[in-house]
Amino acid sequence: MTFSRTPRTSFKFALAGAFAYKSRMLDYMQKGGPLMWLILFCSVISAAVFAERLTYFHRATIRVGEFMRGLANLIQRRNFAEALHECAGTPGPVARVIHAAIIRHDSPRPELKEIVQEAGQLEVPNLERNLSILATISFVTPLIGLLGTVTGLIEAFVTISSHSGLATSTDISTGIYQSLLTTAAGLVVAIPSSVAYSYLSSRVNSLMHDLERGGIEIVNLITEKREPGAAIIDFEMQKIEGRR
Repeated sequence: MTFSRTPRTSFKFALAGAFAYKSRMLDYMQKGGPLMWLILFCSVISAAVFAERLTYFHRATIRVGEFMRGLANLIQRRNFAEALHECAGTPGPVARVIHAAIIRHDSPRPELKEIVQEAGQLEVPNLERNLSILATISFVTPLIGLLGTVTGLIEAFVTISSHSGLATSTDISTGIYQSLLTTAAGLVVAIPSSVAYSYLSSRVNSLMHDLERGGIEIVNLITEKREPGAAIIDFEMQKIEGRR
């Protein structure tokens, strides 16, 4: 004889499992001591920063090649008003850098290069905003866990001392439990935060590459009719000269 679960029965099982999991987590938080709540706070901040930055990068990323091909047709016809409208309607730092160059399209090539570079530099802080919070959390939470380990062991030894060295395993289990829980919780928060920081840093580098590409192409598009055969902007050489 076989029994099949109805949707109502499955829902009851799921609800019971959720309550059991919640009770277990609350038990861990209580046994882990006050540092567990600090680690939990760090985890919430880390998740919020990652979600905010992920949303920002999703909105800021555009297909630079397709966008530049559409602008190329407008700029070749010297229809700068329509090109400005296209940039204004496109979100993201790349469009803003290109917009800054098109506004000053009558400027000489060296000045256009400076405009693009300055506009790109203004976008960098927006790209890197809040990433330092993730880096700090990934570094600090293991230390908080280590601090919990130390305080838990101190509590265990204090208990042993108060019982004249005759404490049972039950007496010292609270301190040991706290030391293990805080260490595990610190690593559970630090590892995803470190991975999230690395991923978001790669997205920043990708967008900065798009900024340089967009700046190079827009300056060439604007000046190619005025200065045929003009050289491409060499960002790397300018960086080396700036270091000198």
